[in-house]
Amino acid sequence: MSTNLMNIVILCVGAYLIGSIPTSVWIGRWFYGIDIREHGSGNAGSTNTFRVLGTTPGIFVFIIDILKGWLAVSLIHNLYYLEPYSAQFVNIQLLLGGLAVFGHIFPIYVGFKGGKGVATLLGIVLAIHPFSALICLGIFIVILIISKYVSLSSMTAGLFFPILIIFIFKETIVSLIIFSILISLLLIFTHQKNIIRLLAREENKVRFRRDRERFPPRSKRKTF
Repeated sequence: MSTNLMNIVILCVGAYLIGSIPTSVWIGRWFYGIDIREHGSGNAGSTNTFRVLGTTPGIFVFIIDILKGWLAVSLIHNLYYLEPYSAQFVNIQLLLGGLAVFGHIFPIYVGFKGGKGVATLLGIVLAIHPFSALICLGIFIVILIISKYVSLSSMTAGLFFPILIIFIFKETIVSLIIFSILISLLLIFTHQKNIIRLLAREENKVRFRRDRERFPPRSKRKTF
């Protein structure tokens, strides 16, 4: 195995391990003594963290999950021989990002049961195509304010991503175009239950609130 190929393999493993960091699970266990996956929607993501633990831990998990995707993709800068923004450069970025999302959904540290990867996907897109990512983030925020549905906001922003890549920014790198389409399909696939609840008008609306009293931080619990 050549040195260059070995370096890529090492970075791929690193991207998966970074993506596998189960932020919400560890926050729930370390500070609240619960497994976030046993409460709310059962999803190990920032939305369920908002729902179960409150705004402060939810924001923290959201930011860290974004950083996971951004950091995994940024590992490519260790491959100094690649020309930035070339097709090969973008292909490896997408490979690293894909492994980070795979790690988020199937984290090795906590039994391969993770979240949906929306925040991590945002971090990946921020690293690869920041302008489209910021527009998608704006779309997400607008839809969230109007509808109060995180799932609907995520899917809508995801559906706009390939439109931006193909028709607005007119990108020509085939792998990036395919990636943008796959993101939309992945978001639809991972939100199947949410779609059913939306159609039945049973989906929970997001309500930002103080940290839940049901699970107070360990430092505030009474000891006997």
